[in-house]
Amino acid sequence: MKSLRYKLIHKDHDARLGQIEINGYVIDTPCFMPVGTQATVKFLDYRDLKEINASLILGNTYHLWLRPGEDVIEQAGGIHKFMNYDGPILTDSGGFQVFSLAERRNISEDGVTFKSHLDGSTLFMSPEDSIHIQEKIGSDIAMSFDECIPYPSSYDYCKDSMERTLRWAKRGLEAHTREDQALFGIVQGGIYTDLREYSAKELVKMDFDGYSIGGTSVGEDKQTHYKMLEDALRYLPEDKPRYEMGIGAVNDILTAIEKGVDMFDCVLPTRIARHGTLMTSEGRIEIKKQMYKYDFSPLDKECDCECCRNYTKAYLRHLFRANEGLANRLLSIHNLRFLIRIVEGAREAIREDRFLQYKEDILNKYGFDERGF
Repeated sequence: MKSLRYKLIHKDHDARLGQIEINGYVIDTPCFMPVGTQATVKFLDYRDLKEINASLILGNTYHLWLRPGEDVIEQAGGIHKFMNYDGPILTDSGGFQVFSLAERRNISEDGVTFKSHLDGSTLFMSPEDSIHIQEKIGSDIAMSFDECIPYPSSYDYCKDSMERTLRWAKRGLEAHTREDQALFGIVQGGIYTDLREYSAKELVKMDFDGYSIGGTSVGEDKQTHYKMLEDALRYLPEDKPRYEMGIGAVNDILTAIEKGVDMFDCVLPTRIARHGTLMTSEGRIEIKKQMYKYDFSPLDKECDCECCRNYTKAYLRHLFRANEGLANRLLSIHNLRFLIRIVEGAREAIREDRFLQYKEDILNKYGFDERGF
């Protein structure tokens, strides 16, 4: 596994400014990844992704395995050619979807037997299957197959699951053959400090290209979430990228950066956009409200995205209430660009040793509630 190089450029307390180099791509970190579950970020094409300055996007192994199938993507020349996207792509392992979408799961040492959420057919995925699927998909960064456990779970359940996830990680590492694809291990252990410590230390011994922090943002309160993050991060190496999976709220992103996370992803910005909820420099906006019917100002005067440069709140409200697809595209562009701009600002603040003040200023200025949007 020599395709990925991470360079730590500067630290401001624990916040890290860095760069990931992989397959000719350079990714400035910290970075937010838009989620392209089925080889598309919903309603956006490659031109939109370039304009919002998305440096890395995420595809979903489980969904792409079910349709169109990894063989189709492989024969197309890999995921980049299949979706016509000339930028770095990360795939998750499929573990979260197996445990959150699939029905009637049976977990064994070999892997997981479950029912497809599409047609109810019986499927099986092992750690080796997940790796081989991701290799055929051809992502630049792949994830180890892990068990995503519910919150809360007992200590004994978390311990058994974490230990099995470590065994699966070792098997996946041994099965991985693509030298042009990096592979990350995933720290688990639930809310238990000693289990997260053990998980992180054992994964580091395996010498993955990077490390993901799993099992957070699944229903726990903020204090518990941030402690789970710290319990993993303190044992991860400085010279490898760190990725917290599944966070997209402003307060969570800034806190993760403060604690030393380099990468994060979430469906939140595009999902709430499709429901008419926008993150802006003036706080949260619900575009369907009557108050915007005659509002001919930009959605966000501080935003440089296509939506804010060219369209008014009144027009966006009209599109949304008329159920026009253009509303989904424009509102999704804005929310993604909003978060990417937040992270761009964080990188500059770390470079100038003022990140903690930047975080405080952002949270005070935008006035989002505890959900972070």
